[in-house]
Amino acid sequence: MLIEILAAAGEGAPQNAFGLMEALEQGGAIAWATFLILVAMSISSFYILFSKLFEQNKVMKQGNAMRATFWRAGSLKEGAAKLEKNSAYRQIVDDGIRAEEDHARLTDPVEAHDWLHGSLARSEGLINSKLASGLPWLATVGATSPFIGLFGTVIGIYRALIKIGIAGQASIDAVAGPVGEALIMTALGLAVAVPAVLAYNWLQGRNKRIAEDLSAFSNDVLGYISSDGGVKPVVATAAVKSAAPAKPAAPAAKK
Repeated sequence: MLIEILAAAGEGAPQNAFGLMEALEQGGAIAWATFLILVAMSISSFYILFSKLFEQNKVMKQGNAMRATFWRAGSLKEGAAKLEKNSAYRQIVDDGIRAEEDHARLTDPVEAHDWLHGSLARSEGLINSKLASGLPWLATVGATSPFIGLFGTVIGIYRALIKIGIAGQASIDAVAGPVGEALIMTALGLAVAVPAVLAYNWLQGRNKRIAEDLSAFSNDVLGYISSDGGVKPVVATAAVKSAAPAKPAAPAAKK
Protein backbone atom coordinates (compact mmCIF):
# COMPACT_ATOMS: atom_id res chain seq x y z
CA MET A 1 0.00 0.00 0.00
CA LEU A 2 2.82 2.40 0.93
CA ILE A 3 4.67 1.59 -2.28
CA GLU A 4 1.56 2.35 -4.35
CA ILE A 5 1.10 5.70 -2.58
CA LEU A 6 4.77 6.70 -3.17
CA ALA A 7 4.52 5.65 -6.80
CA ALA A 8 1.35 7.67 -7.30
CA ALA A 9 2.97 10.69 -5.62
CA GLY A 10 6.03 10.35 -7.84
CA GLU A 11 3.90 10.23 -10.94
CA GLY A 12 1.92 13.28 -9.86
CA ALA A 13 4.98 15.35 -8.81
CA PRO A 14 6.10 17.98 -11.31
CA GLN A 15 9.29 17.06 -13.21
CA ASN A 16 12.23 19.48 -13.27
CA ALA A 17 12.61 20.53 -16.89
CA PHE A 18 15.32 23.11 -16.23
CA GLY A 19 18.21 21.02 -14.88
CA LEU A 20 21.71 20.75 -16.28
CA MET A 21 21.02 17.83 -18.63
CA GLU A 22 17.80 19.41 -19.84
CA ALA A 23 19.58 22.69 -20.53
CA LEU A 24 22.31 20.89 -22.49
CA GLU A 25 19.77 18.97 -24.51
CA GLN A 26 17.93 22.18 -25.36
CA GLY A 27 21.16 23.95 -26.24
CA GLY A 28 22.20 21.26 -28.69
CA ALA A 29 25.71 20.76 -30.05
CA ILE A 30 27.00 24.20 -29.05
CA ALA A 31 25.93 23.79 -25.42
CA TRP A 32 27.43 20.29 -25.25
CA ALA A 33 30.69 21.43 -26.84
CA THR A 34 31.01 24.34 -24.40
CA PHE A 35 30.24 22.08 -21.45
CA LEU A 36 32.77 19.41 -22.51
CA ILE A 37 35.49 22.02 -23.07
CA LEU A 38 34.95 23.43 -19.58
CA VAL A 39 34.97 19.95 -18.05
CA ALA A 40 38.24 19.10 -19.84
CA MET A 41 39.80 22.35 -18.64
CA SER A 42 38.69 21.69 -15.07
CA ILE A 43 40.06 18.12 -15.04
CA SER A 44 43.40 19.24 -16.49
CA SER A 45 43.63 22.05 -13.92
CA PHE A 46 43.15 19.71 -10.98
CA TYR A 47 45.62 17.23 -12.48
CA ILE A 48 48.28 19.94 -12.73
CA LEU A 49 47.47 21.14 -9.21
CA PHE A 50 47.98 17.74 -7.57
CA SER A 51 50.97 16.71 -9.72
CA LYS A 52 52.80 20.01 -9.07
CA LEU A 53 51.93 19.85 -5.39
CA PHE A 54 53.44 16.37 -5.17
CA GLU A 55 56.56 17.55 -7.03
CA GLN A 56 56.98 20.59 -4.77
CA ASN A 57 56.58 18.54 -1.60
CA LYS A 58 59.24 16.17 -2.88
CA VAL A 59 61.73 19.01 -3.45
CA MET A 60 60.94 20.49 -0.02
CA LYS A 61 61.64 17.13 1.65
CA GLN A 62 64.90 16.95 -0.28
CA GLY A 63 65.79 20.38 1.07
CA ASN A 64 65.14 19.24 4.65
CA ALA A 65 67.31 16.16 4.10
CA MET A 66 70.07 18.33 2.63
CA ARG A 67 70.12 20.67 5.62
CA ALA A 68 70.26 17.72 8.00
CA THR A 69 73.15 15.80 6.42
CA PHE A 70 74.92 17.54 3.55
CA TRP A 71 77.10 20.14 5.22
CA ARG A 72 78.30 17.68 7.86
CA ALA A 73 80.23 15.75 5.20
CA GLY A 74 83.94 16.23 4.70
CA SER A 75 83.67 17.14 1.00
CA LEU A 76 81.12 17.93 -1.67
CA LYS A 77 81.32 14.44 -3.14
CA GLU A 78 80.71 12.86 0.25
CA GLY A 79 77.80 15.21 0.84
CA ALA A 80 76.34 14.48 -2.60
CA ALA A 81 76.48 10.75 -1.88
CA LYS A 82 74.18 11.31 1.12
CA LEU A 83 71.51 12.94 -1.04
CA GLU A 84 68.92 11.19 -3.19
CA LYS A 85 70.09 10.24 -6.65
CA ASN A 86 67.51 12.40 -8.45
CA SER A 87 67.48 15.16 -5.85
CA ALA A 88 67.38 18.75 -7.11
CA TYR A 89 70.05 19.66 -4.57
CA ARG A 90 72.30 16.84 -5.70
CA GLN A 91 71.93 18.07 -9.27
CA ILE A 92 73.30 21.47 -8.20
CA VAL A 93 76.22 19.86 -6.37
CA ASP A 94 77.04 17.53 -9.27
CA ASP A 95 76.90 20.42 -11.74
CA GLY A 96 79.17 22.49 -9.48
CA ILE A 97 81.74 19.67 -9.21
CA ARG A 98 81.57 19.10 -12.96
CA ALA A 99 82.01 22.81 -13.65
CA GLU A 100 85.07 22.92 -11.40
CA GLU A 101 86.60 20.00 -13.28
CA ASP A 102 85.74 21.46 -16.68
CA HIS A 103 87.29 24.81 -15.81
CA ALA A 104 90.70 23.17 -15.54
CA ARG A 105 90.33 21.93 -19.14
CA LEU A 106 89.53 25.33 -20.65
CA THR A 107 92.17 26.63 -23.06
CA ASP A 108 90.79 30.18 -23.05
CA PRO A 109 91.34 31.78 -19.61
CA VAL A 110 88.01 32.39 -17.87
CA GLU A 111 87.53 33.60 -14.33
CA ALA A 112 86.75 30.55 -12.20
CA HIS A 113 84.11 32.38 -10.17
CA ASP A 114 82.22 33.48 -13.28
CA TRP A 115 82.41 30.01 -14.81
CA LEU A 116 81.11 28.32 -11.64
CA HIS A 117 78.43 30.94 -11.08
CA GLY A 118 77.14 30.53 -14.63
CA SER A 119 77.06 26.74 -14.36
CA LEU A 120 75.21 26.77 -11.04
CA ALA A 121 72.76 29.41 -12.30
CA ARG A 122 72.03 27.25 -15.33
CA SER A 123 71.40 24.27 -13.07
CA GLU A 124 69.00 26.33 -10.93
CA GLY A 125 67.21 27.54 -14.03
CA LEU A 126 66.57 24.01 -15.26
CA ILE A 127 65.09 22.97 -11.90
CA ASN A 128 62.90 26.07 -11.64
CA SER A 129 61.75 25.63 -15.23
CA LYS A 130 60.67 22.06 -14.48
CA LEU A 131 58.77 23.16 -11.37
CA ALA A 132 57.03 25.93 -13.33
CA SER A 133 55.90 23.64 -16.16
CA GLY A 134 52.13 23.40 -16.32
CA LEU A 135 51.49 26.64 -14.45
CA PRO A 136 50.95 28.65 -17.66
CA TRP A 137 48.07 26.31 -18.47
CA LEU A 138 46.48 27.12 -15.11
CA ALA A 139 46.78 30.81 -15.92
CA THR A 140 45.26 30.18 -19.35
CA VAL A 141 42.33 28.29 -17.85
CA GLY A 142 41.74 30.99 -15.25
CA ALA A 143 41.76 33.71 -17.91
CA THR A 144 39.75 32.03 -20.68
CA SER A 145 37.17 29.77 -19.00
CA PRO A 146 34.89 32.70 -17.97
CA PHE A 147 34.80 33.80 -21.62
CA ILE A 148 34.01 30.27 -22.77
CA GLY A 149 31.15 30.22 -20.28
CA LEU A 150 30.13 33.66 -21.54
CA PHE A 151 30.01 32.25 -25.05
CA GLY A 152 27.47 29.68 -23.87
CA THR A 153 25.59 32.49 -22.11
CA VAL A 154 25.38 34.54 -25.31
CA ILE A 155 24.09 31.53 -27.26
CA GLY A 156 21.46 30.86 -24.58
CA ILE A 157 20.26 34.49 -24.61
CA TYR A 158 20.18 34.43 -28.41
CA ARG A 159 18.00 31.32 -28.37
CA ALA A 160 15.70 32.97 -25.83
CA LEU A 161 15.28 36.01 -28.09
CA ILE A 162 14.47 33.75 -31.04
CA LYS A 163 11.78 31.99 -29.01
CA ILE A 164 10.33 35.35 -27.95
CA GLY A 165 10.22 36.45 -31.58
CA ILE A 166 8.51 33.26 -32.68
CA ALA A 167 5.98 33.28 -29.82
CA GLY A 168 5.34 37.00 -30.13
CA GLN A 169 5.47 37.46 -26.36
CA ALA A 170 8.01 36.99 -23.55
CA SER A 171 6.28 34.21 -21.63
CA ILE A 172 8.16 32.42 -18.86
CA ASP A 173 7.68 28.96 -20.36
CA ALA A 174 9.16 30.11 -23.67
CA VAL A 175 12.38 31.68 -22.34
CA ALA A 176 13.01 29.80 -19.10
CA GLY A 177 14.95 27.02 -20.84
CA PRO A 178 17.37 29.17 -22.87
CA VAL A 179 17.87 31.66 -20.01
CA GLY A 180 18.51 28.80 -17.58
CA GLU A 181 21.05 27.37 -20.03
CA ALA A 182 22.77 30.78 -20.23
CA LEU A 183 23.02 31.09 -16.46
CA ILE A 184 24.35 27.53 -16.12
CA MET A 185 27.11 28.24 -18.66
CA THR A 186 28.10 31.39 -16.77
CA ALA A 187 28.27 29.46 -13.50
CA LEU A 188 30.32 26.66 -15.08
CA GLY A 189 32.83 29.14 -16.49
CA LEU A 190 33.33 30.72 -13.07
CA ALA A 191 33.50 27.33 -11.35
CA VAL A 192 36.38 26.35 -13.63
CA ALA A 193 38.21 29.70 -13.47
CA VAL A 194 38.26 30.33 -9.72
CA PRO A 195 40.06 27.08 -8.66
CA ALA A 196 42.54 27.48 -11.52
CA VAL A 197 43.47 31.03 -10.47
CA LEU A 198 43.77 30.06 -6.80
CA ALA A 199 45.92 27.03 -7.68
CA TYR A 200 48.16 29.13 -9.93
CA ASN A 201 48.84 31.77 -7.28
CA TRP A 202 49.41 29.18 -4.55
CA LEU A 203 51.80 27.07 -6.60
CA GLN A 204 53.65 30.17 -7.78
CA GLY A 205 54.23 31.23 -4.18
CA ARG A 206 55.56 27.80 -3.25
CA ASN A 207 57.83 27.79 -6.31
CA LYS A 208 59.21 31.16 -5.26
CA ARG A 209 60.14 29.81 -1.82
CA ILE A 210 61.79 26.75 -3.38
CA ALA A 211 63.71 28.95 -5.83
CA GLU A 212 65.00 31.11 -2.97
CA ASP A 213 66.14 28.01 -1.11
CA LEU A 214 67.87 26.61 -4.21
CA SER A 215 69.56 29.96 -4.83
CA ALA A 216 70.88 30.10 -1.26
CA PHE A 217 72.18 26.54 -1.51
CA SER A 218 73.82 27.26 -4.87
CA ASN A 219 75.54 30.30 -3.39
CA ASP A 220 76.80 28.19 -0.46
CA VAL A 221 78.18 25.59 -2.88
CA LEU A 222 79.88 28.33 -4.88
CA GLY A 223 81.49 29.75 -1.75
CA TYR A 224 82.63 26.29 -0.64
CA ILE A 225 84.25 25.53 -4.01
CA SER A 226 85.82 28.97 -4.37
CA SER A 227 87.39 28.75 -0.88
CA ASP A 228 88.51 25.09 -1.17
CA GLY A 229 86.15 24.12 1.62
CA GLY A 230 87.02 27.02 3.90
CA VAL A 231 83.59 28.68 3.73
CA LYS A 232 80.51 26.83 4.96
CA PRO A 233 77.00 28.00 5.82
CA VAL A 234 76.31 29.28 9.30
CA VAL A 235 73.91 26.36 9.82
CA ALA A 236 76.68 23.86 9.25
CA THR A 237 79.05 25.71 11.57
CA ALA A 238 76.42 25.84 14.31
CA ALA A 239 75.70 22.13 13.87
CA VAL A 240 79.39 21.28 14.25
CA LYS A 241 79.69 23.39 17.39
CA SER A 242 76.62 21.82 18.93
CA ALA A 243 77.93 18.34 18.12
CA ALA A 244 81.30 19.04 19.81
CA PRO A 245 81.57 17.68 23.39
CA ALA A 246 81.37 20.29 26.11
CA LYS A 247 84.58 21.04 27.95
CA PRO A 248 84.60 19.98 31.61
CA ALA A 249 84.30 22.81 34.04
CA ALA A 250 87.50 23.87 35.77
CA PRO A 251 87.75 22.72 39.40
CA ALA A 252 87.05 25.36 41.99
CA ALA A 253 90.15 26.85 43.62
CA LYS A 254 90.77 25.74 47.20
CA LYS A 255 90.81 28.46 49.77
